[in-house]
Amino acid sequence: MFEAELLGPASAGKDATWAFLVLPKSASDRLPRRGRTTVTGTLDGRAFQATLEPDGQLSHWLKVGEALRKAAGVQVGDKVTVTINPVAQEPEPALPSDLHDALAACPEARAVWDDTTTLARVDWIHWIESAKQAKTRQKRVDEACDKLGSGQRRVCCFDPSGFYSKGLSAPKAAESDT
Repeated sequence: MFEAELLGPASAGKDATWAFLVLPKSASDRLPRRGRTTVTGTLDGRAFQATLEPDGQLSHWLKVGEALRKAAGVQVGDKVTVTINPVAQEPEPALPSDLHDALAACPEARAVWDDTTTLARVDWIHWIESAKQAKTRQKRVDEACDKLGSGQRRVCCFDPSGFYSKGLSAPKAAESDT
């Protein structure tokens, strides 16, 4: 169990209803991996299941949607009490449509994809989704199919924690009004 401040994102995009919190390193250290990790837990007593994102500092952050925030009766700026536990088995990640279409067009890549572990698929998808530009994302989808098609089961040279590449981080928090 730990306490954290519920933060508002500086740039929420179209959906300004979400908030987030950064896990203390001590809480993150108890998780099985530094990359994306699915947990169950409670936020001020309200149960949830979510995938934690790496913060680039060898810890994680949690996106708190409007429904959970309202159910827990908390708002941005509140200190919240959180419990987390890793799930017994990582759930199968949702296959992005561009990767789905690319794998459908390459049976050799699809066969290797289907034969990899769930965590390997999580990392492939995370690598693709962490691209900041559409051009880079498309290049990664193409590279994934090439690599999978040649038998490569794990994404190579991708730091899922963001610590070494600094490509991943928690959102920047909005300035507080206080």
